[in-house]
Amino acid sequence: MAKLSPVKKAWRSLTWLAVIIVGLIALNTAGVLTGGGSWAPKLALDLEGGTQIILAPKLESGKTVSQEQLNQAVSIIRQRIDSSGVSEAEINTQGGQNIVVSIPGTPDDETLNRIKSSAKLEFRPVLLAGQPSAASVGADGKTTPAPSATPDPNLRSTPTVSPTNASDLNYVTPALQAKYDSFDCSTINNTSNVAPADEPLVTCETDGSVKYLLGPVEVSGEHITDATNGQRQTQTGASTGEWVVNIVFDQTGAKSFATVTTRLSGLQGVQNQFAIVLDGEVISAPRTLAVITDGKPEISGNFTQESSKVLADQLKFGALPISFTVQSQDTISATLGSTQLVNGLIAGLIGLILVVIYSLLQYRLLGLVTIASLAVAAVITYLLITVLSWREGYRLSLAGVAGLIVAIGITADSFIVYFERVRDELRDGRGLESSVEAGWKRALRTILASDTVNFLAAAVLFIVAVGNVKGFALTLGLTTIVDVAVVALFTHPMLQLLAHVRFFSEGHRFSGLDPRALGAAYRGRARFRPSDAITPAKAASVSREAAKRQTIAERKAAELASTSASSSSTSSEGKDS
Repeated sequence: MAKLSPVKKAWRSLTWLAVIIVGLIALNTAGVLTGGGSWAPKLALDLEGGTQIILAPKLESGKTVSQEQLNQAVSIIRQRIDSSGVSEAEINTQGGQNIVVSIPGTPDDETLNRIKSSAKLEFRPVLLAGQPSAASVGADGKTTPAPSATPDPNLRSTPTVSPTNASDLNYVTPALQAKYDSFDCSTINNTSNVAPADEPLVTCETDGSVKYLLGPVEVSGEHITDATNGQRQTQTGASTGEWVVNIVFDQTGAKSFATVTTRLSGLQGVQNQFAIVLDGEVISAPRTLAVITDGKPEISGNFTQESSKVLADQLKFGALPISFTVQSQDTISATLGSTQLVNGLIAGLIGLILVVIYSLLQYRLLGLVTIASLAVAAVITYLLITVLSWREGYRLSLAGVAGLIVAIGITADSFIVYFERVRDELRDGRGLESSVEAGWKRALRTILASDTVNFLAAAVLFIVAVGNVKGFALTLGLTTIVDVAVVALFTHPMLQLLAHVRFFSEGHRFSGLDPRALGAAYRGRARFRPSDAITPAKAASVSREAAKRQTIAERKAAELASTSASSSSTSSEGKDS
């Protein structure tokens, strides 16, 4: 296979670059046409404002919330919000009691559900079940009419016989029966529907269709190690189209679940059911048709794809240590606003102008390649941020803008390294075409080493940091990758093409690649050939500059040659004497 010429390689690289840019434009256009995308990136809380939600703990009478519980809840809520694709959110505690969640923009219903739902999951056996307002069905199949009066507070509330397990009907005291009979499912969202884990709970289905009296908690959600959503599969592998949540228990949870399902599988009527309670409401109460010993049960219900994913994420990242209720939900204004954004953009523009001026003064018309490369990098970066904004929920904060400004210097530094390597090759007496290829091989190693360090620093910062610092790390890492792509697919190919342009190949004095203006032909090992067109003072200055550019190997070789020459001179003098 014939080797491609530099010109053909250059056009191939530029073609790939065009494909990438057109692909990003097409992807963003598709997003705009489908209604989910935009041609401008979304702004973070500090630049746009958003929604503030204050969560207050739901506690049993006489109980208080600890700082450890609040910190754990903050960590879990932050993981949930991050999993939904919302970035730059702020989650803090307030007064040692509440949790304040601030989200950029206007969050969708699924994101709000992730925050508001405590996901305090419990598995309780069913003792009684019935219609929400008319009658109840006991284990014997008989119905009991619901009383219309308020339950008598003097009714006995303690069992006469101690229950032997969580399914024992001795838990159903006259007081508890009266509470169950008079319980109104329509008020469940307006009450603090919590109960100690070792006591029965009166509650309803989430849609209010069934009322339950449940036994004590037998398996807690804290023993869940993983949770995923998907469509139910038949034994033949066919999909039923019903969305379910598959959970995996740890060793303790799997053992407890196996014990409970073993007992329930031998019971009849509603006592055969095992209610899955989420935040005080029953999301599903399936019958126990088999003993589940592998610790991998399946939650079914009236799930959609989105609602099943929300529940799976909540369970996957852990149940909150306590339940919360939404105390308030308000719209908040930007803390920094458009003025700071404009100031940040002005700062970036000033930095860009300084880089352009330096490039033109230092490299003459070759500096136009730097300007064009920066423009290409800016277009790609903008498109990437815009796509990430509507596809992954990324929001641009002032810290992210700072990362983009820093990237100008990082990108320009790569061009300077490359140009200087090419000029070194020209000092060595090479032609422009060979100087471009040889200089690229030497510059690429330096550029990759520098960008690798920058990317690793950005990656570590993104992993360990929270809040706005993540935005800075993301833009810094993203622009570092863009820098490598632009240098390889645009800057180097442009120099390959310019090497065949007469203005540059003949070293015009305004090209920035004039061998005479560079001052000397560098021969290696500290040997230089001064140009006849320069003064001795200029030659001495250029020689000192070239000596500074020596590699360690070249410097050692020069010292060795100097030592050998000195030894030879001494030996000759000894013989003459």
